Amino acid sequence: MAHDALTQCPECDLLQRNPPLPPGAILRCRRCGALLHRHRPQSLELTLALTLAGLILFLVAHSFPFLALELRGQVRATNLASGVIGLYGEGMWGLAGAVFFTSILAPALQLCLLLLVLIPLWRGRLPAGFGRLFRQVKTLAPWGMMDVFMLGILVSTVNLADLAAIIPGPGLYAFALLILVLAAAQASLDPDIVWSSLPLPAPRPLRRGEATLACPICELVSPEDLPPDRLGRRHCPRCGARLHHRKPRSLQRTGALLLAATILYVPANLLPIMQTTSMGRVQSDTILSGAHYLLQSGMWPLALVVFVASILVPLLKILILTLLLVSIRWRWTWRPRDRTRLYRILELVGRWSMVDIFVVTILVALVQLGNVANVVVQSGAVFFAAVVVLTMLAAMSFDPRLIWDTQHERPDA
Repeated sequence: MAHDALTQCPECDLLQRNPPLPPGAILRCRRCGALLHRHRPQSLELTLALTLAGLILFLVAHSFPFLALELRGQVRATNLASGVIGLYGEGMWGLAGAVFFTSILAPALQLCLLLLVLIPLWRGRLPAGFGRLFRQVKTLAPWGMMDVFMLGILVSTVNLADLAAIIPGPGLYAFALLILVLAAAQASLDPDIVWSSLPLPAPRPLRRGEATLACPICELVSPEDLPPDRLGRRHCPRCGARLHHRKPRSLQRTGALLLAATILYVPANLLPIMQTTSMGRVQSDTILSGAHYLLQSGMWPLALVVFVASILVPLLKILILTLLLVSIRWRWTWRPRDRTRLYRILELVGRWSMVDIFVVTILVALVQLGNVANVVVQSGAVFFAAVVVLTMLAAMSFDPRLIWDTQHERPDA
């Protein structure tokens, strides 16, 4: 039985055949419905062209003015890094690091790594460490949040509409195009084309019914008796990723991260995230009061988005992950497909909770006009950013295959 003809679902662990797909077709797990493969025609050339365009737009977005604020003859112009510099200048170095990584560094690394992989692949010359380079593209994917940053720009301009005039710069237009180009590049990329180009040692045929290990990155199915390294760890023969039957100590790690996020959720919502000074008037805003301001301004769609992303989503992530942990501890057999779908939704929406952090970052960069108008970040923003990161890490630590283990009583490893 050929390894490449098999797929082991990363969400329910079902081993199934991977038939050839016609262009545009998708393959879903027949047990849990997870998306396993999608055949994207002309993936290599299209993704390479879009990635090159994305790198050019990235450089333009960071080289030209991004936004400017004009108030009573004073003009404050910013670039994409201004908010990060402003947060760092106020002593919020941890928050500055989180914003820098998610809005600048992670997207830049994604673009560079894609080029380092796609150009040699297009030329037919694979460098040493090729698989490990492409492995990092998948690792960075959840942390690149330029689309969330764009939503933060929209919310920020609404908040400032009554205070001053907002002047968009060339960097903003390049940034908006960059988001579209990157989304198109991710949609056109077929990872199977990359992984299938890597040479593999001659695989031993799998015996019917024997235990297997599936790589979480390149999805190669290997026999369980792979030779370990000198530390006793097993690695994927294709991309080098660590292999486990289940994520190590998944329940313990998820529970610890979830407990920390739950504790920090309270001060994140009670403490102000920013303090605004306008014409001598000082006002402190929490996340909820910011959504209320948008509602009072008649921007109820944005108010709803902020409320759902910043208040409802983190709370639901905590409650749903707690439900999943309890269901596994108590070995529930109740509706495993629906519980897996809940987990899938959590992974998809969790990153959008960063929108309020990006709003604060943009306002700190723009509204620095002395006694006329000024915005200072407050401690609530730090707690809230920690909640978002911790809930994302908790979701990543959780192994959805544990949901299905109760159906067959397979021990985790």
